[in-house]
Amino acid sequence: MELAIALVLMLLLAVTALAVARSRNLVVAVMLYCIYSLLSAALFMLLDAPDVAFTEAAVGAGISTLLMLAALALTSREEKPFRLRLPALLLVAATGAALAYGISDLPPFGDAGNPIHHHVVPRYLEGSPGEVGVPNTVAAVLASYRGYDTLGETVVIFTAGIGVLLLLGRWRRGAAKEEQR
Repeated sequence: MELAIALVLMLLLAVTALAVARSRNLVVAVMLYCIYSLLSAALFMLLDAPDVAFTEAAVGAGISTLLMLAALALTSREEKPFRLRLPALLLVAATGAALAYGISDLPPFGDAGNPIHHHVVPRYLEGSPGEVGVPNTVAAVLASYRGYDTLGETVVIFTAGIGVLLLLGRWRRGAAKEEQR
């Protein structure tokens, strides 16, 4: 049953991604991105990763959608006509080929013989209650071992939010000056 739900979610993700690519209305594209993010969060929940699902829902569907809508308030709602640029296409193809080559060396997903299951996971499972004092291993990893990483992510989101607020404030001040003239 879980496999069927996962396949349906992945199919919906693919359909949503195609709809985003076909959409010319940028507000519609942002809303479709939000739907894509929520579908991704549901898939993460199905894969027993509630922390990743929560982050995807909060950041992907919440903050990112808000920031993109705020940016659209400063621009037009329709996409400009598309022009194929050969250098950009070649750069994207080269990047895709490099990524495909990079993942070809990864160990199989879920294999019990993967290196992470022999070094990292046992250390966290055995050491985190004594080192951190938190019985929940996921909370210990996120709050202690990855604390600086989580702080960095928070700073990036905060900075992006402040930047959008500053841009919106400048846009409103400019509109107010136009009205005074």
